[in-house]
Amino acid sequence: MKLAIVGVTGLVGQEICRVIEEFNLSFDDLLPVASERSIGKTVELKGKKYSVIGLEEALQRKPDVAIFSAGGATSQEWAPRFAEAGTFVVDNSSAWRMDPTKKLVVPEINAKDLTADDRIIANPNCSTIQMVLAVSQLHRKFNIKRLVISTYQSITGTGVKAVDQYEAEQKGKLVDAPAYPHPIFDNCLPHCDVFLDNDYTKEEMKLVHETRKILGDDSIGITATAIRVPVHGGHSESINIEFEHPFDIEEVVTVLQNTEGVVVQDNPANGEYPMPLMAKGKNDVFVGRIRRDDSIENGLNLWVVADNLRKGAATNAVQIVQHLAKNILVAV
Repeated sequence: MKLAIVGVTGLVGQEICRVIEEFNLSFDDLLPVASERSIGKTVELKGKKYSVIGLEEALQRKPDVAIFSAGGATSQEWAPRFAEAGTFVVDNSSAWRMDPTKKLVVPEINAKDLTADDRIIANPNCSTIQMVLAVSQLHRKFNIKRLVISTYQSITGTGVKAVDQYEAEQKGKLVDAPAYPHPIFDNCLPHCDVFLDNDYTKEEMKLVHETRKILGDDSIGITATAIRVPVHGGHSESINIEFEHPFDIEEVVTVLQNTEGVVVQDNPANGEYPMPLMAKGKNDVFVGRIRRDDSIENGLNLWVVADNLRKGAATNAVQIVQHLAKNILVAV
């Protein structure tokens, strides 16, 4: 497998390299790709050094798989060109997620639906991935009617610029071009991505539309509030679920324990519950504070935490590549 990583020098690109190392993903050649200012820099992966190249050179070298993590504009322009050249593109941006001709994939849920014709594969939004993985098997068993989601999202989801702003404010300094319109240190902003005409943010509506697409069910009622918090380790989510069918808490716990990629941490009496500090650098989705919502029939509350740079981006992308290598590339 000839593998390209587009945006290799960014936060997610660097995390992709770490995940590839940890997973010991096999490849025959690596094409690290970045913007012009990074061309010629060196990237080391699995004990070997590689020179960073540009998109045009990478395209000419026709990789089997390319992981794109360089923003939506780059993906919209270049992903189709790579796909036309025969490359499978796994795209981390929002460019293709709601395209009806592209699959939106969380491997544990729907990688089995991928075929050799799926040359551009969309990686879902970070907050969507952890939430939908946590509830996917519960939906199959009890049928979700409605989801109310409140997110508490790490500054790392915005990128290096946001981390720089946080660290500067922590030292009592100001930055010339802040990532956020208000201070983030010692603060919470109910403002993830841009506001839309309906007064929800783009991030909140991603949770609505992407969840329905991944679960294949447009009937689920979904509403979300997304908050940016001064945290490095990952995203946290309070999820309120109304099911169609009755359930026992013991059943819910069993379903979650048997959901691939999910770790149950639920012993509040002993102070055991998911936290972003503990999720940082890990590839699983952690679920706790599992309790019935007695204010509605068949109601449930969950607290879900994951490292947004890992399962929310890099890990999910690498898992898609693993699936391609094992099930599709061998047959192409």
